[in-house]
Amino acid sequence: MTSAAEQRAPATGRAAAPSTNGARRAPVPGPPVWPGAPTPLGARFRVGPDGVAGTNFALWAAGAQAVRLCLFDADGRETRVPLTELTHEIWHGFVPGVLPGQRYGYRVDGRWDPWTGARWNPAKLLLDPYARAVDGEFTLPAEVYGHVRDWPEQQVADTVRDERDSAPYLPKGVVVHDDDDWSDDRRPKTPWADSVIYELHVRGFTKLHPGIPAELRGTYAGLAHPAAVEHLVKLGVTAVELLPVHQFAHEDHLLRRGLSDYWGYNSVGYFAPHAAYAASGTAGAQVGEFKRMVRALHAAGIEVILDVVYNHTAEAGELGPTLSLKGIDNRAYYRLQDDARRYADYTGCGNTLHVVRPQVLRLITDSLRYWVTEMGVDGFRFDLAAALARSMHDVDMLSPFLAVIAQDPVLRRVKLIAEPWDIGSGGYQVGAFPPLWAEWNDRYRDAVRDFWRHALPDVREMGYRLSGSSDLYAWGGRRPYASVNFVTAHDGFTLRDLVSYERKHNEANGEDNRDGTDDNRSWNCGAEGETADPDVRSLRRRQLRNLLTTLLLSTGVPMLVAGDEFGRTQGGNNNAYCQDNATGWLDWSLLEEPGWRALFALASRLIALRHRHPVLRRRAFFAGRAQAADGLRDLAWFTARGAEMTEGDWYAPAATLGMYLSGRDIPGRDERGAQVVDDSFLAVLHAGAEPTGFVLPGPPWAEGYEVVVDTSREDQSAPPGTAHPAGAELTVPGRSVLLLRVLGGPGTD
Repeated sequence: MTSAAEQRAPATGRAAAPSTNGARRAPVPGPPVWPGAPTPLGARFRVGPDGVAGTNFALWAAGAQAVRLCLFDADGRETRVPLTELTHEIWHGFVPGVLPGQRYGYRVDGRWDPWTGARWNPAKLLLDPYARAVDGEFTLPAEVYGHVRDWPEQQVADTVRDERDSAPYLPKGVVVHDDDDWSDDRRPKTPWADSVIYELHVRGFTKLHPGIPAELRGTYAGLAHPAAVEHLVKLGVTAVELLPVHQFAHEDHLLRRGLSDYWGYNSVGYFAPHAAYAASGTAGAQVGEFKRMVRALHAAGIEVILDVVYNHTAEAGELGPTLSLKGIDNRAYYRLQDDARRYADYTGCGNTLHVVRPQVLRLITDSLRYWVTEMGVDGFRFDLAAALARSMHDVDMLSPFLAVIAQDPVLRRVKLIAEPWDIGSGGYQVGAFPPLWAEWNDRYRDAVRDFWRHALPDVREMGYRLSGSSDLYAWGGRRPYASVNFVTAHDGFTLRDLVSYERKHNEANGEDNRDGTDDNRSWNCGAEGETADPDVRSLRRRQLRNLLTTLLLSTGVPMLVAGDEFGRTQGGNNNAYCQDNATGWLDWSLLEEPGWRALFALASRLIALRHRHPVLRRRAFFAGRAQAADGLRDLAWFTARGAEMTEGDWYAPAATLGMYLSGRDIPGRDERGAQVVDDSFLAVLHAGAEPTGFVLPGPPWAEGYEVVVDTSREDQSAPPGTAHPAGAELTVPGRSVLLLRVLGGPGTD
């Protein structure tokens, strides 16, 4: 008997496949199709020749031999329409009478030759990469795989073409009428330096919110509801960063375990809002619902930033499903290895989009512009951005992707945030992205975590991170707001879990606790997990106050994770990507507990303090040298003895650090050209377990100090307001932050 590996199929041949168990409707003859136009790509409803309404369809499929448009009625009956016009590798046609709400897909014919990367299979319905809306669930049965998924010899399964029709099982694109000019919308346009970002999950943030009507929970409409917006406004954040809302599919290994992809980092439609987050249905109404959500947030002064996943798609590697790009032109859309059966994987998700290719770059930039101009969003956070910045192999800051973004008149004006790494060689690029870009600063995260668990060998790293990370970003015209500072993100422990667990507890993910990082840099304060010990609970709340206060006083752009401001927990799960349940959702009942309400009050007060004081949100890096004859500097560092730090102090082990911020020496002018002047502050951070004395610097730094924030206090409903003379020794409680306003010094009346 000849094995599949030995009987390599001819380039245009078909290998055997199991028969289908389901009934298959024969397609009906299609309507007339007119030539139409090759642009814009996708399905665009318009009035055609002689005033006839219809839809123009255009699909880039350079290597295809034939393309058929497939239209589906309400009963799932398929009508196939050949697209015979081919212009610059784009197959196109105008179909009269096709109106908004029409469901559709494509079948693309060509060679089946996996050894050269060719994986065309006309038995598989394909989602339009430019579809504005998607109707249906991705359940990933065997029929949606271009190869025979369950072939006995798995090492060659991807070479055996599956002949079963996937149309009954694949979601369909929906024709949408884009007629919104956004004339009634006012973008907040918050300057980078004034921004406070709040990372949230649309479903998880709203699913359990008691103030949102039950039918709207878990949806865009739920996030637009006044009860949701009110929380954001009270907290004081200026932008929400939404975990992926592009249409995504669930991974097969999760579906087999009865789980789903909750986070959504598995995109399949870069123009369509994820249909499952819509309260208004999936036949196109999700587009309008998303727009209304953006308008509601804008009206409250809150920008909308999307977490986008252009580095890979839900089609995975050679053993993954055929949903869209793989069946349109696999060799053009994906990076392949020298053995073209295999995919180059810089993402850990099976494939990597080949962004160097013009059409792939066009897909991404068309998608970005669409979300800005037609969906109203204000910026993007790019997942694994280093993968997008690769040229042929290496990460290249002159890559086509970064060059196109830099010159695009739409995209260069919105907020751009890089997750500056991927898993490939040379993929760690923190501090390397060019001007226009901000970056997630994981070195900030690690330093702050280590300081508060008393694990730093000295305070050099902490000094850089508190003051804007000039060692990473003070080049090429970049500013302190290039650093997006965070202590927690969706990926990893929540803030409460960071002080409650030293080990991950991911058993519910079904991967034997192997998934998720082991490098948590966490400290459980003396007990693993939840405990009734009052001393441990009190210490944990103090550590939460310390972490939040450090984040919101640091120079750069702070990012909070939804729920961290009131003690959300995931039970020690540091990789809750598949937990679409109470583990992943926000528990709003925590706000009924006095201790967690106090934490929220502190976070709100710190954000308000940041908004009021420009010295806390500088637009330029500190000079660190005297600006006037009195010898005062814009930034100064002090030891617990009240003396300025020497070179040796930076290298010595220490648990206490004093940071002086001068409000007199803020570079820049206000909108009327006047010099910006603010109060001056002294922040004292003490990570030691026992109280310590701290001598308050005397003249010329200050004549006295007023305590504004004291994280040792449980009750944060009002500032302490305690004044101390300069030169006095102040007792700093163990594991606490004191923020003191300068009296009688620079920047004061």
